[in-house]
Amino acid sequence: MPVIAVLALDGLPGHHLTTPGLVFGAAAREHPGVAYDVRLCATGAPGTVRLGAPAPVEALLPYGLADAAEADVLLLPAHRDDGARPAPALLDTLRAAAVRGARIGACGTGVLTLAATGLLDGRRATTAWRHTGELARRHPRVEVDPGGTLVADGPFRTSGGVFGGLDVCLRLLAEDHGERIAGRTRRELLSPLLVHAERVAESIDRTLADTSGLSATLEWLESSLHLPLAPADIAAHAGVSVSSLNRRFLARTGVSAPRYLLRLRLQRARELLERTDEPVEAIAARTGFASPAALRPHFARLTGTTPRAYRARHRSGRRPL
Repeated sequence: MPVIAVLALDGLPGHHLTTPGLVFGAAAREHPGVAYDVRLCATGAPGTVRLGAPAPVEALLPYGLADAAEADVLLLPAHRDDGARPAPALLDTLRAAAVRGARIGACGTGVLTLAATGLLDGRRATTAWRHTGELARRHPRVEVDPGGTLVADGPFRTSGGVFGGLDVCLRLLAEDHGERIAGRTRRELLSPLLVHAERVAESIDRTLADTSGLSATLEWLESSLHLPLAPADIAAHAGVSVSSLNRRFLARTGVSAPRYLLRLRLQRARELLERTDEPVEAIAARTGFASPAALRPHFARLTGTTPRAYRARHRSGRRPL
């Protein structure tokens, strides 16, 4: 049974501590043959860790750093970051895990801690959008992806945002047991929330177009999905800096400009799959993805299935999940 060690540092949000158990526990309950040993590990001896906002409480963890020494997967959730160098014992544990071939996932400020090992040097990684600048400043040898969407590079899985830990866990589940089980687990956990989120997003989009002063840029984005747009390109069109652009998008939509653009690309891909017979290769190009392989992981996280399976299900008359 694979062992997953969740390395809990002070200040981590409560949902980041419990997400691995929710994901892998749900998969194990619904799918025979899926089994994981999830260990909540303090980064010293077994003991307490102080959770961060919105409910700062202490949690007693039954495992310590020594219990992560042979784990198959190590997860670094977000946590309080004061700029200090992480504890040497924690960094040594992560480096040793990489040497023995373990997979390592991190999200939010946990990516800053992982980067402090040097293991991400020369690799792509991402984090929550508000920390991407800090990640680049502290670790210039890391190729920082500003989008916050999950990045897999070698044995490392990094992500950002409220659902960053969920994205990492579902990616690991898909690697172990396939996209079908990961997709079903995602839908079981998130279906009610996703329906609500889509309704909120539609309302936000209408407000954004009417009141934010970004209407011209939004229209331009919708007509430019085939272009390889970087945050600097969007900011230049809006006539603001990248940081100002992201603040304005975040205030109105709850996501950064790159995330908003990704949502537009995926929505257009869904529409083209439903309404046209264009090959997936052409749809990927029309929506700004370099190849179907680049489209596939983002599409799977949105729908729980592949573009071709989504089209087949839609054409068969069944409502896609």
